[in-house]
Amino acid sequence: MPTAHVNGLDLYYERAGAGPPLLFISGTGGDLRNKPNQFDGPLPKAFDMVSYDQRGLGRSDKPDLAYTMADYADDAAALMEALGLDKAHVIGVSFGGMVAQELVLRHPSRVDRLVLACTSPGGAGGASFPFHEIEHLKGEARAKHLMPISDTRRDAAWAASNPELYAQFVAMGASDPFEGEPGREMGARRQLEARAHHDTWERLGQITAPTLIAAGRYDGIALPETQEKLAGRIKGATLRFFEGGHLFMIQDRTATAAMIAFLKGEAV
Repeated sequence: MPTAHVNGLDLYYERAGAGPPLLFISGTGGDLRNKPNQFDGPLPKAFDMVSYDQRGLGRSDKPDLAYTMADYADDAAALMEALGLDKAHVIGVSFGGMVAQELVLRHPSRVDRLVLACTSPGGAGGASFPFHEIEHLKGEARAKHLMPISDTRRDAAWAASNPELYAQFVAMGASDPFEGEPGREMGARRQLEARAHHDTWERLGQITAPTLIAAGRYDGIALPETQEKLAGRIKGATLRFFEGGHLFMIQDRTATAAMIAFLKGEAV
């Protein structure tokens, strides 16, 4: 099992593909055992891609102590160093986009080109949906609650008109094949605690890496108006909306292609 010992803990990572180096930072609850994932798409065909289970998640260590967004960013930088990557393109998705913001601010020399997908700056710029406030919801209850938030088109009327599809999405959202693993619930809670304190708003002007803000038009987790604020705060940032909600990278096949083009320095 490939692990790197960084910052006093073992991080599980995977690496695939060839080309310029790319660090892919996953979102809330990210676990590389869940398939399909980022390695099953087009990114490894274009880049030497590394992704990993963040502290508290998946097959990485789960220390029972307070985590900070700076910790997550420093983990990413230390993993790059351990793998011999002086600099890489970075894609951060949702919570991973928050980590990516901290990474580029704390370790600017590590980041070449940056994609921030369905994420938020926090503070006065706006926060993403407060997952820490619905920790009490589990399984189907949580999936049903988040359905119209993840994609604002999937409201009660849509659910009534698409009962089979609605049931399928609820079942997918409620499933956790690794539920009950030692430290799993604690690690997930620690991540949400750190996420609740995310705030890069006042520092975003320090980002000099070419940046793409990628977002879903119907995202109720990372709101479209927040994406506009985020793009306006980072000098020279490009903003692109895609047809989908928080999972627009799956819903709109042009999204990942646009990210690849941007990272290659092409027009998007």
